[in-house]
Amino acid sequence: QVLLVESGGGLVQPGGSLRLSCTGSDFDLSYYAIGWFRQAPGKEREGVSCISSSDVTFYADSVKGRVTISRDSAKNTVYLQMNSLKPEDTGVYYCAADAHEERLWPISRYEYDYWGQGTQVTVSS
Repeated sequence: QVLLVESGGGLVQPGGSLRLSCTGSDFDLSYYAIGWFRQAPGKEREGVSCISSSDVTFYADSVKGRVTISRDSAKNTVYLQMNSLKPEDTGVYYCAADAHEERLWPISRYEYDYWGQGTQVTVSS
């Protein structure tokens, strides 16, 4: 069973930082493109960033310059480092794995085969 587990969410003040982690259980993330998505209450799930299996990275305009996606293959983990957080960054963040990498960007949730359960990020003073 393919399982992705996110961690690292929490409550942070505007301007603060968080690092989210996405770890694969029983499968090797290095063979997949990994995407990060977020969903705010009442809004559609939107793509934030993705990293291909060859470590090419992409970012949504709303987070460019504030967010860095990276992969640590030894730990079978993909990270999303988020800095200068804003209240509009609030939402549930999901990581997902794309086995086929047919279309990496613009990111589409429909390209992703496996999903984690999500981790809550709240940016508030």
